[in-house]
Amino acid sequence: MHKNRLEAFSDGVLAIVLTIMVLELKIPHSVEFAELWALWPVFTSYVLSFIYIGIYWNNHHHMLYSVGHVNGAVLWSNLHLLFWLSLIPFSTGWMGENHFSRLPTLVYGANLLACAIAYSVLQLRLIKLEGKGSVLARAIGTDWKGKISPILYILGMLADWFFAPLAGLAFYALTALMWLIPDRRIENVLK
Repeated sequence: MHKNRLEAFSDGVLAIVLTIMVLELKIPHSVEFAELWALWPVFTSYVLSFIYIGIYWNNHHHMLYSVGHVNGAVLWSNLHLLFWLSLIPFSTGWMGENHFSRLPTLVYGANLLACAIAYSVLQLRLIKLEGKGSVLARAIGTDWKGKISPILYILGMLADWFFAPLAGLAFYALTALMWLIPDRRIENVLK
């Protein structure tokens, strides 16, 4: 099967996810700075989640660019990833509206963990389809970022539950920062 429909559908879902997230930002009904400042948890949650969606979109694009075709297992694995990504607006909004309280921040971390696992499953499905000598398999290599991310999410969830929600949030932000450093593995192999 051609991969074009999978790419288009995924791009559409991610665009809707971003739209839903931005619509959750409520406009203050006052021109006072104090009312704007009261929105900092919601805005901070939005920024972090926007970065995460951007990271997934970017990596998803690179990953699919490196493969020639898809099959049914890949389509279902992609839907699995999109399911968890589609819950980001909910976990983001709940966490922001409740000022990074323990349970909402823990659920946000669990959502990020589920996205990471689903992305890994999709990646493995593509490698299985294309073969161990494929561009994607060679580019991924040891995938230290992909292996350490779930660990950081779990540490964030534990820090959130046993210490403070902002400690957990720091792990989630650290993981996003790690992924913001350009990852040119696929580009380098394609050259």
